[in-house]
Amino acid sequence: MALAMAGRIATALVGGYAAAVALATLAARLLPIDRAEATSWAMILSFLVYAGLALWAFQERRLARVALVIWGSAVLAGSLAYLLGVRP
Repeated sequence: MALAMAGRIATALVGGYAAAVALATLAARLLPIDRAEATSWAMILSFLVYAGLALWAFQERRLARVALVIWGSAVLAGSLAYLLGVRP
């Protein structure tokens, strides 16, 4: 029980942060507005994403689903941002 809670806490804190950063990076790259505005909007939205993921991590019953969604979105968004490269 304690180990499962530690995994949930680590996933919510570290994985949620990684997912929020990766999604913000991807959003800043894809938004069709000026680069500075896209970065600002993506960073503002990342706070909502991080809070939402952290709250959901403790609401969901299955830790495996939490870990798959949070870490999967972090890896997927980070990979897509990396493949897209620097915004022109």
